Amino acid sequence: MEEHNCCRCSQRKKERSPEEYKRLIHRLNRIEGQIRGIRGMVEAGAYCPDILVQAAAVNAAINAFNKELLASHIRTCVAQDIRDGKDQVIDELVTTLQKLMK
Repeated sequence: MEEHNCCRCSQRKKERSPEEYKRLIHRLNRIEGQIRGIRGMVEAGAYCPDILVQAAAVNAAINAFNKELLASHIRTCVAQDIRDGKDQVIDELVTTLQKLMK
């Protein structure tokens, strides 16, 4: 079987390449820093629109994280499960997309 770092659906785990892991953790670290910055702004009594602009930046960063993770999931786990005849992965993907689009 070709190596795709695919998740093992029965175990609900994903083996990520070191590069993917590093990219995702880097994004999460930046988001965490942005959240701490917003908390600091609230604690310092910053003007509401300034806080809202930073909160919008966090939302954009989370959306970018979700897009990257979703693309990886589709290219690896979903594609492999479909090749393996596990069509139930399509329903799982639809459910996940519905949750992301709320």
